Amino acid sequence: MPGKSGIQSGGSQGVGVEGELSIPYRHAAGRHAERFSREMRDNRRIMGVRCSRCEAVLLPPRPYCGFCFEPATEWVEVADEGELVTFTSVQGDPDAAVFEEPRIRALIMLDGAGVHFPHVLGEVAPDDVSEGMRVKAVWSEDRNGTLSDIKYFRPI
Repeated sequence: MPGKSGIQSGGSQGVGVEGELSIPYRHAAGRHAERFSREMRDNRRIMGVRCSRCEAVLLPPRPYCGFCFEPATEWVEVADEGELVTFTSVQGDPDAAVFEEPRIRALIMLDGAGVHFPHVLGEVAPDDVSEGMRVKAVWSEDRNGTLSDIKYFRPI
Protein backbone atom coordinates (compact mmCIF):
# COMPACT_ATOMS: atom_id res chain seq x y z
CA MET A 1 0.00 0.00 0.00
CA PRO A 2 2.28 2.84 -1.15
CA GLY A 3 1.66 6.12 0.61
CA LYS A 4 -0.25 4.58 3.52
CA SER A 5 0.98 3.30 6.83
CA GLY A 6 0.04 -0.10 8.05
CA ILE A 7 1.21 -3.31 9.58
CA GLN A 8 1.81 -6.05 7.03
CA SER A 9 1.96 -9.73 7.79
CA GLY A 10 5.23 -11.15 6.62
CA GLY A 11 4.30 -14.79 7.11
CA SER A 12 7.24 -16.73 8.52
CA GLN A 13 9.46 -13.63 8.22
CA GLY A 14 7.54 -11.67 10.86
CA VAL A 15 5.63 -8.46 10.72
CA GLY A 16 6.73 -5.46 8.67
CA VAL A 17 5.61 -1.87 8.89
CA GLU A 18 5.20 0.09 5.69
CA GLY A 19 4.88 3.86 5.51
CA GLU A 20 6.48 7.16 4.62
CA LEU A 21 8.64 9.26 6.89
CA SER A 22 9.66 12.86 6.29
CA ILE A 23 12.71 14.01 8.22
CA PRO A 24 13.54 17.68 7.76
CA TYR A 25 17.20 18.44 8.43
CA ARG A 26 19.81 21.15 8.19
CA HIS A 27 23.40 20.07 7.56
CA ALA A 28 26.25 22.18 8.93
CA ALA A 29 28.81 22.16 6.12
CA GLY A 30 31.59 23.50 8.35
CA ARG A 31 33.76 26.60 8.19
CA HIS A 32 35.82 25.56 5.17
CA ALA A 33 32.86 24.68 2.95
CA GLU A 34 30.97 27.74 4.15
CA ARG A 35 33.76 30.13 3.15
CA PHE A 36 34.32 28.33 -0.16
CA SER A 37 30.61 28.68 -0.99
CA ARG A 38 30.34 32.27 0.22
CA GLU A 39 33.38 33.38 -1.84
CA MET A 40 31.92 31.86 -5.00
CA ARG A 41 28.51 33.38 -4.36
CA ASP A 42 29.55 36.87 -3.24
CA ASN A 43 32.87 37.45 -5.00
CA ARG A 44 33.08 35.03 -7.95
CA ARG A 45 36.27 33.67 -6.42
CA ILE A 46 37.44 30.08 -6.04
CA MET A 47 39.26 29.71 -2.74
CA GLY A 48 41.35 26.77 -1.62
CA VAL A 49 43.57 26.03 1.36
CA ARG A 50 47.28 25.27 1.25
CA CYS A 51 48.66 22.31 3.19
CA SER A 52 51.21 23.38 5.81
CA ARG A 53 53.49 20.44 4.93
CA CYS A 54 53.29 19.45 1.26
CA GLU A 55 51.88 22.82 0.13
CA ALA A 56 49.15 21.26 -2.05
CA VAL A 57 46.25 23.67 -2.62
CA LEU A 58 43.08 21.74 -1.86
CA LEU A 59 39.67 22.10 -3.50
CA PRO A 60 37.19 21.98 -2.02
CA PRO A 61 38.94 23.38 1.03
CA ARG A 62 39.14 21.17 4.11
CA PRO A 63 40.91 21.43 7.45
CA TYR A 64 43.43 18.62 6.76
CA CYS A 65 45.38 17.58 3.69
CA GLY A 66 44.22 14.39 2.01
CA PHE A 67 47.78 13.66 0.85
CA CYS A 68 49.82 13.97 4.05
CA PHE A 69 47.12 14.56 6.73
CA GLU A 70 48.64 17.81 8.00
CA PRO A 71 46.59 20.93 8.79
CA ALA A 72 45.60 23.10 5.84
CA THR A 73 44.97 26.60 7.15
CA GLU A 74 46.31 29.15 4.63
CA TRP A 75 43.55 30.40 2.36
CA VAL A 76 44.58 31.09 -1.25
CA GLU A 77 42.67 32.25 -4.30
CA VAL A 78 42.73 29.84 -7.23
CA ALA A 79 42.23 31.06 -10.80
CA ASP A 80 38.90 30.45 -12.51
CA GLU A 81 40.75 29.10 -15.52
CA GLY A 82 43.02 26.16 -16.08
CA GLU A 83 43.83 23.08 -18.14
CA LEU A 84 41.41 20.32 -19.08
CA VAL A 85 42.86 17.09 -17.68
CA THR A 86 40.24 14.61 -18.85
CA PHE A 87 36.59 14.53 -19.89
CA THR A 88 33.68 12.36 -20.92
CA SER A 89 30.55 13.02 -22.93
CA VAL A 90 27.33 11.78 -21.34
CA GLN A 91 23.93 11.30 -22.94
CA GLY A 92 21.84 11.05 -19.77
CA ASP A 93 21.82 11.28 -16.00
CA PRO A 94 21.75 8.56 -13.31
CA ASP A 95 17.93 8.77 -13.19
CA ALA A 96 17.79 7.61 -16.83
CA ALA A 97 16.76 11.01 -18.23
CA VAL A 98 18.16 11.39 -21.75
CA PHE A 99 19.67 14.76 -22.65
CA GLU A 100 18.78 16.47 -25.94
CA GLU A 101 22.45 17.41 -26.40
CA PRO A 102 25.39 15.50 -24.89
CA ARG A 103 26.91 17.04 -21.76
CA ILE A 104 30.63 17.10 -21.23
CA ARG A 105 31.83 16.31 -17.72
CA ALA A 106 35.39 17.37 -17.03
CA LEU A 107 38.25 17.36 -14.56
CA ILE A 108 40.09 20.66 -14.69
CA MET A 109 43.42 21.60 -13.09
CA LEU A 110 42.75 25.21 -12.17
CA ASP A 111 45.80 27.48 -12.16
CA GLY A 112 47.11 27.52 -8.60
CA ALA A 113 45.30 24.35 -7.47
CA GLY A 114 46.87 21.07 -6.38
CA VAL A 115 43.88 18.84 -7.19
CA HIS A 116 41.46 18.46 -10.10
CA PHE A 117 38.21 20.44 -10.07
CA PRO A 118 35.16 18.57 -11.42
CA HIS A 119 32.68 20.51 -13.52
CA VAL A 120 31.06 20.64 -16.97
CA LEU A 121 32.09 22.23 -20.28
CA GLY A 122 29.93 24.50 -22.40
CA GLU A 123 30.15 26.46 -25.63
CA VAL A 124 31.98 23.55 -27.24
CA ALA A 125 30.97 20.39 -29.14
CA PRO A 126 32.25 17.06 -27.81
CA ASP A 127 34.27 16.51 -31.01
CA ASP A 128 36.11 19.80 -30.44
CA VAL A 129 37.25 18.98 -26.89
CA SER A 130 40.80 17.81 -26.23
CA GLU A 131 42.85 17.12 -23.15
CA GLY A 132 45.23 19.96 -22.40
CA MET A 133 42.97 22.68 -23.77
CA ARG A 134 42.65 25.86 -21.71
CA VAL A 135 39.23 26.60 -20.20
CA LYS A 136 37.68 29.45 -18.19
CA ALA A 137 34.69 29.60 -15.86
CA VAL A 138 31.45 31.21 -17.01
CA TRP A 139 29.82 32.52 -13.83
CA SER A 140 26.09 32.54 -13.25
CA GLU A 141 24.47 35.90 -12.58
CA ASP A 142 22.18 34.28 -10.00
CA ARG A 143 24.60 32.69 -7.54
CA ASN A 144 23.56 30.78 -4.41
CA GLY A 145 26.77 29.37 -2.94
CA THR A 146 26.98 26.04 -4.77
CA LEU A 147 29.13 24.64 -7.59
CA SER A 148 26.36 25.72 -9.97
CA ASP A 149 27.49 29.33 -9.35
CA ILE A 150 29.78 28.43 -12.23
CA LYS A 151 27.49 27.59 -15.16
CA TYR A 152 30.27 25.77 -17.00
CA PHE A 153 33.82 26.15 -18.28
CA ARG A 154 34.37 27.26 -21.89
CA PRO A 155 37.46 26.99 -24.09
CA ILE A 156 39.77 30.03 -24.21
